[in-house]
Amino acid sequence: MNSKWVEFTTGIFTISGIVALIVLVFQSTNFSHMIGSDVYKITASFDNVSGLKERSAVSVGGVKVGRVSQIDIDKDSYEAVVTIEIDKQYDQIPEDSSLSVFTAGLLGEKYIGMQIGGAPDFLKEGSHINLTQSSIVLEKLISQFLFSQSEKK
Repeated sequence: MNSKWVEFTTGIFTISGIVALIVLVFQSTNFSHMIGSDVYKITASFDNVSGLKERSAVSVGGVKVGRVSQIDIDKDSYEAVVTIEIDKQYDQIPEDSSLSVFTAGLLGEKYIGMQIGGAPDFLKEGSHINLTQSSIVLEKLISQFLFSQSEKK
């Protein structure tokens, strides 16, 4: 009887550990965001989105309001077209808001920062944001600095 109790509690402990691991995986990968979240999609065009990835965060003042769902290229203008899913709870974002690609942390993870505009109309499903600032390419900045320093000599 005692050995059956040990087996039962070991089984319960193992199952609860597996459930906790699954919950941790869902939390850390934000997979739960994709399952049942209520979102609306908008698009924006950028000259350069180097380093930006699908599922990158979209934030306003450091608060995550959505994420990048798709990155494509416009075959006519050759600009990067980014599709963004914004949580429905943030449904009063002015349509003249602007987007910029920023770098977070030392590892260089990219995210989109949104600067809120002041228009009376709000973004809705299918809206397109025209005011964008592309990703800064560090190599380009360094080469421009070095080139300007060599011209001074």
